[in-house]
Amino acid sequence: MSFPAKRLLMNLTNAQLAFVLGRLLMGVNFLMHGLARLPKLAAFRAGLVKSFADTWLPGPLVGAFATVLPVLEFSVGLLLLLGLFTRWALVGGLLVLLALVFGSSLREQWDTLGTQLVHGLFFYLLLLHADQNRLCLDRTSR
Repeated sequence: MSFPAKRLLMNLTNAQLAFVLGRLLMGVNFLMHGLARLPKLAAFRAGLVKSFADTWLPGPLVGAFATVLPVLEFSVGLLLLLGLFTRWALVGGLLVLLALVFGSSLREQWDTLGTQLVHGLFFYLLLLHADQNRLCLDRTSR
């Protein structure tokens, strides 16, 4: 690690460093979910609509959500990686997860729901400690 980068990291408290690394972790997670789905959007949409066929949700609503979901994941992930509009990106991530938990519950996919709840808890903790945000575009003055 170069000397300026090491000095920059050494000036962070443990709480600040934990937040930055957690923000980057969730940013990569969401960005890659979006990037993996965008090139195969039609197949992703068709698969999701099919998987919700036995629920009371209308197919067009599921299709619309499936179209928007990868864009939301990509956007939240990119904003978290950049540390730009971090608070709102975290809120957006929690809202995406809220929708996913609703869908998983509706389909009774309890194992998937557990994973989504862990992601939600991670977003919750990041939002709770957003005042620790550093090495970001939000707080260039710090």
